[in-house]
Amino acid sequence: MDLATIIGLVGCAAAVVYGIVSGDQGFAALGNFWDVPSVLITICGSLMCMLTMSGSIGEFINSLKSFLLTVKVPVSNESETIHKIIELANVARKEGLLQLEEAAGEIDDDFLKKGIMLIVDGTDQELVSSILETELNCIEARHGKVIGFWDSFAAMGPAWGMIGTLIGLINMLKLLDDPSSIGPNMAVALITTLYGSLLANWICTPIATKLRANNKMEIQIKEVVCEGILSIQAGENPRVIEEKLKSFLAPSVRDEVLGGGNTEQGGEG
Repeated sequence: MDLATIIGLVGCAAAVVYGIVSGDQGFAALGNFWDVPSVLITICGSLMCMLTMSGSIGEFINSLKSFLLTVKVPVSNESETIHKIIELANVARKEGLLQLEEAAGEIDDDFLKKGIMLIVDGTDQELVSSILETELNCIEARHGKVIGFWDSFAAMGPAWGMIGTLIGLINMLKLLDDPSSIGPNMAVALITTLYGSLLANWICTPIATKLRANNKMEIQIKEVVCEGILSIQAGENPRVIEEKLKSFLAPSVRDEVLGGGNTEQGGEG
């Protein structure tokens, strides 16, 4: 579980609740912030808009399920990926490209395995590059679509909150001749704006931002894989490949992560 995401979401909720209960009413004040019609207008209205904008009900559900991705720790690891590529480079240099087929059986990363099998099959280097780049672009496009869903959801929340507020204000003005109804009706009208703001700034925007960060991390790791596969196919020295791939890492962690390297060969020409 990604504790940062969980702590952040819970912390935001705790801050809002504390702000509500810290007044004279205490926890009884929570009842002032619950209104079923406001929930229906803001939450359901936003969800129905997102359903309309989605290509299908299945796509809509899958986009909502992507929330779960933000509470999982990404399994990708740049340093492990680079170590594996260097191991494969040593195998290719010592035993030939065809021996990579056996080594590929131990690879869990489907993207890396696909690239290795392409070069084992003798695919032209430009074609290998084109195939991997196309898959990379498709992955990024799929991720972008899900991220766009949450960005749009974040925009819908405040918009529908404002619609609910306008409805409440109209109802309030209709009863303007009754001064005792102005305060309660005004409070209810403002609750929808609160719900919309919470939906956008507590849920949707953080999720979109987290998914965007996860996407950037995954794409960078796959770029490392592409560079490594093409370097192996070109017959480059494993030590040179290591130095090339280390450039994808932050300078502060290069020596720490790959110190000593996994290049078993020592300057073999």
